[in-house]
Amino acid sequence: MHIVRNDIVEVLAGDDRGKTGKVLAVMPPKGRIVVEGINYIWKHVRPSPKNPQGGRIQKEASIAVSKVLVVCPNKSCKKYGKGVMTRRKLGENGTKARVCARCGSAITAATEK
Repeated sequence: MHIVRNDIVEVLAGDDRGKTGKVLAVMPPKGRIVVEGINYIWKHVRPSPKNPQGGRIQKEASIAVSKVLVVCPNKSCKKYGKGVMTRRKLGENGTKARVCARCGSAITAATEK
């Protein structure tokens, strides 16, 4: 899969088109991802010890991985801050790395703080 957890992605289609967010979860068998702040749904919950009142909660739902692109982190790239296609490049020591298809800069997932 060309997207990993903690990547910053741009949504290409749907109600949230043009928005960017951080990837919270990746589901490769289903081809879906969960993005922070994107594709909110209302979930109706029954009363429980954790939620004694019950009611409706808002949460992020998954989105198809084909509807997002990774954002290029290189400031000198023409597509800086926009979604770009990625390529796999073989490094000197035999490791594969994701690179921007436009400028060739390495794309690494943002580290959590």
